[in-house]
Amino acid sequence: MPKIVFLPHEELCPDGKVIEVEPGISVCDAALKNGVDIEHACEKACACTTCHVIVREGFDSLGEPDELEEDLLDKAWGLEPESRLSCQAIVDKEDLVVEIPKYTINQVSEKH
Repeated sequence: MPKIVFLPHEELCPDGKVIEVEPGISVCDAALKNGVDIEHACEKACACTTCHVIVREGFDSLGEPDELEEDLLDKAWGLEPESRLSCQAIVDKEDLVVEIPKYTINQVSEKH
């Protein structure tokens, strides 16, 4: 099974976290199921950028983002070439190293 390594994030996982996941799950769902409370204001409908992550390792194993995701990513805080919306990034068979940016453009953080 592939692993996702979440790099330390001051609020969401201060010590970082390593989880094993089944291929086919989104990075966002994997995070949420394993106690990493990543923001997802649009309820994972690819309608915002609050679940933006930077895939530091394993980026090429993810499917290509569609046009809607690419358009939304252009609005994300701290955009990098390896940025993805975690609700759209589907884990394949390769391990991933993921960084959750410090900020989102969400004006109000909601607990889901």
